[in-house]
Amino acid sequence: MNVQTPYERCKDMVAVLPDKPGVYQFYDKHETLMYVGKAKNLKKRVHSYFSKEHEHGKTRVLVSKICTIQHIVVQSEQDALLLENNLIKKYKPRYNILLKDDKTYPWIVIKNEAFPRIFHTRTVIKDGSTYFGPYANVRMSKLLLDMIQQLYTLRTCSLNLAPAEIAKGKYKVCLEYHIKNCKGPCVGLQIEESYAQTINDIKNILRGNISEVMQVLRTRMKQCATELQFEEAKQIKEHIELLERYQSKSTIVSPSITNVDVYSILDDIDMAYVNFLKVVNGGVIQVHTVEIKKQLDESPQELLAIAITEIRQKIPSNATELIVPFEPDFTLEHVQYTIPQRGDKKQLLELSERNAKYYKLEKLKQLKRVDPERHTTRILETIQKDLQLKELPAHMECFDNSNIQGAFAVAACVVFKNAKPSKQDYRHFTIKTVEGPNDFASMEEVLTRRYTRLLAENEPLPQLVIVDGGKGQLSSAVKIFTQLGILQKIQLIGIAKRLEEIYFPGDSVPLYLDKTSETLKVIQHMRDEAHRFGITHHRNKRSKAFIQTELTNIAGIGDTLAQTLLSTFKTVEAVKQASKDQLSQAIGKAKAHVVFEYFHGHSM
Repeated sequence: MNVQTPYERCKDMVAVLPDKPGVYQFYDKHETLMYVGKAKNLKKRVHSYFSKEHEHGKTRVLVSKICTIQHIVVQSEQDALLLENNLIKKYKPRYNILLKDDKTYPWIVIKNEAFPRIFHTRTVIKDGSTYFGPYANVRMSKLLLDMIQQLYTLRTCSLNLAPAEIAKGKYKVCLEYHIKNCKGPCVGLQIEESYAQTINDIKNILRGNISEVMQVLRTRMKQCATELQFEEAKQIKEHIELLERYQSKSTIVSPSITNVDVYSILDDIDMAYVNFLKVVNGGVIQVHTVEIKKQLDESPQELLAIAITEIRQKIPSNATELIVPFEPDFTLEHVQYTIPQRGDKKQLLELSERNAKYYKLEKLKQLKRVDPERHTTRILETIQKDLQLKELPAHMECFDNSNIQGAFAVAACVVFKNAKPSKQDYRHFTIKTVEGPNDFASMEEVLTRRYTRLLAENEPLPQLVIVDGGKGQLSSAVKIFTQLGILQKIQLIGIAKRLEEIYFPGDSVPLYLDKTSETLKVIQHMRDEAHRFGITHHRNKRSKAFIQTELTNIAGIGDTLAQTLLSTFKTVEAVKQASKDQLSQAIGKAKAHVVFEYFHGHSM
């Protein structure tokens, strides 16, 4: 009995799909919504799921479970983006990406009421109030509020100050009025038009139009001075200076960049981070980062389009220019994409990319502190993906040779378990069979000794072995691993120092990992540890050889007494110059006599 393929089950449904933009929905046999997607052309996009073999395992599983396809046709690509975003948030299908819910981010709200209050909140209520944010942290929103409270006299009470309520005369001024933090609108001492002008100034500040506010304040200051209202003019001047100080702390890029939104994306194995900067009058006035949990093999273009839609829904923007690292796969109405190559806009994009990077690093630090096991697994999975390993590299080893023109040749093996040094498993080797400076032969000897012993003792083999060197050192390792029959069991790589190239057996073209890659950092850490451990052993060998040539030639003086003499007198020459009494204090009378006679007996 032939099993019907996913395409055979769904080909009738695919055949009737229109060549229009829209949203498609995949359901399983239980009529559970599994996936929501958007498309410029519904028929072509959905057909692609059934017309090729997918590399990503989750995509193959998704396609195998599809029993029903539904679709919604929309007018434009932008409508498709918005509808997809809303459906994902409403139904949370299993195979769709998960956008981090930013409901906990702080906002500044100007309430929709008579004599509006202004305060900071984490809850957005659709009651006609005006919200500014979200802000990256509470500190930023509080700094803004503190500055606004220094600039303007606002009410902080929660009284209903509708004109009819004030007219009833049931309110009395409170302490805030007496300490001049409020002008008493509750008893009619401040008119609503005057308060509304203040609110308009505050909205401009929160939108980033600080220059416009300062211009209005300067006009008022001059008017007050003309009317001999010097105290009020002085107060306005202080407000202008406060705004200038605040503006000087803002990130200023270029005054010519008036109103743009900047988006950048940092794409990881299972996560993506999209950073948003809002730029008004050349200054960055808002920063926000969206964290995306990937489910299928989504492209950066898809992720960026979804994040832009999500952010623009949460943070209303009238910017018609979007600075992006590449063209998203969907167009937005009345919006132009700019992909800068140089200049101020390129610097803005790089600033956004740095913010995304710092956001990711903060998240990783939190994860490392809260859930170290998950953090370790994530690093190992990153290494596995970057190096295309068959297994998770929980056990890795790295080898390095050290010698000076062939003298005192040694080698070091460092062991990392779960991406961390396992120092009790470090091993050093004295090269025994190689004459002269021959790094390749030395590597062959060390690998033979190391893995012959592991095999003989039935010890577990590492998943990854790194040799410090390029193609030559790697070839030596391949030769030994082939002889031992473990080439197929262990992944071998070589790392060359000059450009940090990663070489694989049988491939002359090296792999270049990003300089900020966690995989490269772990490999470099192992290589540096192997070098440090090898050099330490090499120095000890040289020191010991020096002691042996000068002091241990004396009959009856071994390594321990030689070390004692050097610790006491620092150099062999000082031992020669020491008196019998000085030597006796260090090693006793009998041994002191032997040493003294060795150096001075022939002259007596």
